[in-house]
Amino acid sequence: MRNNTDGGAQNVPDALDLGAEEFYDADDLEEVDYEDEASSTAPAAAADAPRGGRARPDDPYVVGGQRLQKVLAHAGVGSRRVCEQLIATGRVSVDGVRVTEPGVRVDPATQEIRVDGSRVLTDPDVITVMLHKPVGVVTTMEDPQGRPTVSEYTEQYLAEHAEQLGGPEKASALRLVHVGRLDADTEGLLLLSNDGELTHRLTHPSYEVAKTYVAVVRGHVSSGLPSRLKRGIELEDGPIAADRVVVKDSAPDASILEVTLHSGRNRIVRRMLAAVGHPVIRLSRTRIGTLSLGGLRPGEMRPLTGAEVSALQKEVGL
Repeated sequence: MRNNTDGGAQNVPDALDLGAEEFYDADDLEEVDYEDEASSTAPAAAADAPRGGRARPDDPYVVGGQRLQKVLAHAGVGSRRVCEQLIATGRVSVDGVRVTEPGVRVDPATQEIRVDGSRVLTDPDVITVMLHKPVGVVTTMEDPQGRPTVSEYTEQYLAEHAEQLGGPEKASALRLVHVGRLDADTEGLLLLSNDGELTHRLTHPSYEVAKTYVAVVRGHVSSGLPSRLKRGIELEDGPIAADRVVVKDSAPDASILEVTLHSGRNRIVRRMLAAVGHPVIRLSRTRIGTLSLGGLRPGEMRPLTGAEVSALQKEVGL
């Protein structure tokens, strides 16, 4: 039993005392009312649909699914009340159908849910992880030469987070792949994901996302080099221009440059800088779009936040 603040006892068993969690509120105690409301707002044909099925292809309601506002709240869109308001004002769609009734039930693992046109990641099994890839690690899932690969890091992440992912068996069934590549001699920000659509768009040439690198190069860099790189230079596979170049430091023997560009061509930063007489000594990718490596050390990983995933999705039109 738990007590009132005035010292009186409440008739609530300890096993049901779930505290004041955001996702456990008054409307969880009104399940029957919501069932009635959802049934009344869903098409009559839904009553004949199998559990977990849809009454019609153009009807987003899924019998036995989760309440839409709860799915949105769990995805980090906002509180239950905020999500209800988003639904009521017509800002939420499910599989392309605008929904205005909060009682509608959906399947977060299979249906596409959008708010104001932007995709909301609602499937808990879809994961995107940031890795600070160390030098010497090959960006491939296996290497015939026996060199360390990023697959070792995907396995490590899934093993360390097995409980949050539904247990060791479920975690081991998930497959994270690298989003794009970094050559073995380059360290820095690399994404690992099982979000197929996000991965496709981040790596497709038509959705080129800006990437920022910090390079230590040989020689003293002149003040005119940034302008030259931004105007563009000719390489063996065609012209290339940087979006932004900043000289962070310059000494007689070596200099530090920060280079931002959209191209995903192979070893493009190394080839650009070698072409202007400044071979790269060390190279690190520090940003992809709005994502920043921050204080992540080589070999460390962390999952992207909901806000970071949303920002990436916007950059590639999801």
